[in-house]
Amino acid sequence: MVAQCIGKGIPTETEYVFLYQIIGMRNQGNINFNRKYPQVEDLRIKALHRIPRFAFDYLDGGCNQEENLARNTRELQQLMLKPNYLVNYSGAALQTSLFGETYSAPFGVAPMGLQGLMWPGASRILAKAAFNHKLPFILSTVATSPIEEICELTEGKAWFQFYHPASSEVRDDLIARAEAAGCKVLVLLCDVPTHGYRPREIRNGLSMPPRMSMRNILQMLSRPQWALATLMEGTPHFANLKPYMPKGLDLRGLGRFMDELFEKRMTADKIAAIRDRWKGTLVLKGVASEADAALAVKLGLDGIVISNHGGRQLDIGESSIAALQRLAPKYADKLTIMMDSGLRSGTDIARAMACGAQFTFLGRAFMYGTAALGKNGGEHTIAMLKAQLKQTMEQLGCTSPAALSAHL
Repeated sequence: MVAQCIGKGIPTETEYVFLYQIIGMRNQGNINFNRKYPQVEDLRIKALHRIPRFAFDYLDGGCNQEENLARNTRELQQLMLKPNYLVNYSGAALQTSLFGETYSAPFGVAPMGLQGLMWPGASRILAKAAFNHKLPFILSTVATSPIEEICELTEGKAWFQFYHPASSEVRDDLIARAEAAGCKVLVLLCDVPTHGYRPREIRNGLSMPPRMSMRNILQMLSRPQWALATLMEGTPHFANLKPYMPKGLDLRGLGRFMDELFEKRMTADKIAAIRDRWKGTLVLKGVASEADAALAVKLGLDGIVISNHGGRQLDIGESSIAALQRLAPKYADKLTIMMDSGLRSGTDIARAMACGAQFTFLGRAFMYGTAALGKNGGEHTIAMLKAQLKQTMEQLGCTSPAALSAHL
């Protein structure tokens, strides 16, 4: 039957179900996997040809010479795991417990700013897909959907990544809004003390204030699907910040407002004040040093995300997997250790878990999927990553994500 399915080129739904059973992608009876795009790089190439170049560069690029962007992926992919074939083996289960929740796999959707620029409605698409698959979705303060809408979509299961405002009134109001919406996990961002120097964004006029050149307009016109979807959705904006913006801002005024709104450098005092205020789970994202991890322990945080912001902030920093390998052995008994940056596949997730991560997050992979496939992009990417991870674990003879460390 497999040969018949392949030979016909386009399988029927029944044949799809059979193929899914073979490769472990049944996904509770829902057919959400597009076989034309079996890996993240396929989605990336499709996204390149589906959205304007300035939006793709914002998604795809790093800072300075983009050395750390490449280092993240390269050093992760150099890690190898060893299989145990001659063992009694009952199969792999991907379920993972984290902060009192049981998730269907050890990965979630990382926070990303301006998701609606890359594909209209992307925050909602990814939040709903994550909720359907029982995975965590993290909404950024500078996303294009408000925390209230995303928490309603996810029945309070979404996490909220918090950029620290300069005003204590705005800080307290944002926290109160997250609480009222039902959010239980607050993620404090610590790795953006300055604006990243990103040549692609500078060339495209996506620095603040943004510049919409004739070149960018022509790019939009050359991507009719994106343009139509954007027209229907409306101009992307910082939805969470709208209540604090003065009315009638021009582009230059918007740039000045954004620059003045946030205190970019996180400090122990700021974290302590939020720890006193926030009664839910508190996570620090962007940790890359022993000093910051030790401070997170001292301040009573529940977990850290080891990350270098996807290579978008410090080009001369180390890869996130290198920081994970150094920090996990020292702090795994004191904090929940998570990781993002550089993960592009289920095998990468397995590598990170083997190196001491208790959970992982992916950003670009999900946005490539959404930019490539629109409303089906989140479901497809999750199904793909689950299948890749499960196949890797079954090949290794590993029963659970927590057991992957024995295979490093």
